[in-house]
Amino acid sequence: MSTDLFRLTEDGSIKVLELVLPTTIDSSEFDRLNESVLDVMGKEPGGRWVLDLSRVAYMGSAVLGLMVNIRQVVMKAQGTIVLCGMSERLMRIFETCCMERLFKIVAGKPEAIRIASRR
Repeated sequence: MSTDLFRLTEDGSIKVLELVLPTTIDSSEFDRLNESVLDVMGKEPGGRWVLDLSRVAYMGSAVLGLMVNIRQVVMKAQGTIVLCGMSERLMRIFETCCMERLFKIVAGKPEAIRIASRR
């Protein structure tokens, strides 16, 4: 599945959700992203997920909130979620908000897929 804001692929049993976000996102785009991502992940919340953030330069509070909601959906269903591809800037944003404590974060997609497959 693919939209202009994210792409969903599979690597074996691992679902890879690549976010493709502009630096700024207006409220209607965010609402569409929020609804679409939660709908896709809600179909298999207990699955093994990798969120590839390599095409995300910045996250404002709304998208950070979406990340927390994604985590809640997956964890409630006893699924797995691993983040990868974060720029230094994005990692600083996560650290400022103490969100790095909520997620398993690794550098690259191959490592994220390997970790998600073991959980």
